[in-house]
Amino acid sequence: MSGEDSDTFSLLRQSVRQFIEKEVMPVSQKIDKEDYFPLDLFRKMGKMGFLGVTIPPEYGGSGMDYTAQAIIEEELGYASASLALSYGAHSNLCLDNLYRNGSEQQKEEYVPKLARGDWIGSLALTEPGSGSDALAMRTSAEIQNGTFVLNGSKTLITNAPYSDVFLTYARTGDSYSAFVVLSEDNGFSRGKKFDKMGMRGSPTGEIFFDNVKVPESRLVGNLNGGKDIILSGLNVERVILSFIFVGLARRALELSVKYATERKQSGNYLHEFEMIQDKLAVMYTKYQTSRLMADRALNGIKEDNMNVMDAAAAIYHVAESAEYIAREAVQIHGGIGYVREGEVERLLRDAILGQIGAGTTEIRKKLIAQGLVKKYKKQGRISD
Repeated sequence: MSGEDSDTFSLLRQSVRQFIEKEVMPVSQKIDKEDYFPLDLFRKMGKMGFLGVTIPPEYGGSGMDYTAQAIIEEELGYASASLALSYGAHSNLCLDNLYRNGSEQQKEEYVPKLARGDWIGSLALTEPGSGSDALAMRTSAEIQNGTFVLNGSKTLITNAPYSDVFLTYARTGDSYSAFVVLSEDNGFSRGKKFDKMGMRGSPTGEIFFDNVKVPESRLVGNLNGGKDIILSGLNVERVILSFIFVGLARRALELSVKYATERKQSGNYLHEFEMIQDKLAVMYTKYQTSRLMADRALNGIKEDNMNVMDAAAAIYHVAESAEYIAREAVQIHGGIGYVREGEVERLLRDAILGQIGAGTTEIRKKLIAQGLVKKYKKQGRISD
């Protein structure tokens, strides 16, 4: 990273932190307790250039890269992991994916509206019967008189209750293709909004396609080319979303150190007890190794967005570490850490999603093992 780039990213982080301190932190508890999606803040992020941070200026974006997106995710994750999740679904999963794979017409028609925050976007991949096996989808798209007709459903879709644009995957014969589906399309409908354990305030819901007619101009990429878009998108998603949990872990560690230096037990501050020192030391080490792995994977996807092993390893380690750190934060806070008036219990509930979303922990382990075998067979070694 050049000095000029470093200065740019430092200024971005400072700008995001100012926005979060002024706008997000005051409502972070409200977002969770009331399952409240701050639509006004979301649109304000568009006006500030955060939503379209990876999009060139000619399409309404900020013209930066994944490092900038990771910075925004980390800082949002520190304050409100649920807002960070909705941001990632819009900015990375939908908008960036559409820009990278869409036609010039699609870029001109949809990208600026998403970048400005005029429209909200979702990625429509997960289905009731497929879950982690994304390629087992049943939603289909058949060509009828030059038009694609979509039938099926998607579930657990982030932002679905509010989204205007859905980057949707469907079967086209024995292959897969990607399409732009609009909420105003005839035959499109929304199902229930889920009441979740954590990440409350990040709306998650169902959508249905009943003979939804999509013109050929809304085919994203090539016909039957959806598999590569899915897999490359998942790799980028895993890396970018891992920074949510880097930020969450930093917040949990910070709150724990603060409490340990202010709270007394039996006449001593908590940080003077060796057991608390042990917890803080392990929490800090896990946080720092998470940051290193996330940064490594971030650099990897910039060079090759099909870098499966590093992407899976990063989010696997970061998510497990964030949950561990949040759990220890509750333990350090004791009874007050277990009640809703505090913050750390929310961090723990939010952290659990890290091992489920963007492929479960078990799927990530499988991808890492497969990557190791492939690398060894190709190179005869696994070291870089």
